[in-house]
Amino acid sequence: RFSRPSARLLFAESPVISEHEGHPTLMMRLANERHNILSNATARLWLFKNIVSKEGQSFRRFYELPLSRNESPALALSWTLFHVIDEASPLHGLDAGDFEAENISLAVVVSGYDVVAAQTVHARKSYDHSDIRLGHRHAEIPDTNEDGRLRFDYGRFPGTREGEDGIWASQRVTVEAAMPR
Repeated sequence: RFSRPSARLLFAESPVISEHEGHPTLMMRLANERHNILSNATARLWLFKNIVSKEGQSFRRFYELPLSRNESPALALSWTLFHVIDEASPLHGLDAGDFEAENISLAVVVSGYDVVAAQTVHARKSYDHSDIRLGHRHAEIPDTNEDGRLRFDYGRFPGTREGEDGIWASQRVTVEAAMPR
C-alpha cells in the first residue's frame, strides 16, 4: 500500500491588512510543519467576490492577486505572502462593510517539491471575509532563547495583534484613505 505525502503547511488563522513598507498590504502567513525543506515553493492567491453585471445579473467573480514574491527557493520555516493594495488591486477602496456586502473570500494555494518524499506536494487554505483582520499584524514568532540562539515560537503563530499605526485603528477604514498622497 502506498501513501501520498502532504505538504503539512500551517496557515495563520487570519489574513491581515495593515501598512507594510508604507503601503496598505494584505498579508498571509504560513509555515512548514515538517522538519524538512520544500524546494521551489510557489504560492498563488485568489480573491472571490459577488458582483452584479451592468445587466443586473449576479455572479461570483475571481481575481488572482499579485504577490510581491510568489516563489521561495527553500521553504523551511515560515513565509509571509504580501499583496500590495494599490489602485490596480480589486481590494482598493474597500472597507469591512464592503468585504461583507460583496461576500469576499480568499484562497491560497502553495506547492513545492518535498525533498524527503521526492514528490511535489500541495496545500490549500481558504478564508471568509470575517476572517480578515483590518489594522492587525501577525504575532511575532521569532525569538531568542536563553543562550541567544534564534528560535521560532509557533504557539504564537496563529494569532494577530492590533497594529500601532493610527490609520488602521478602526475596522471601518477604507483602504483608499491609507494610500500615500
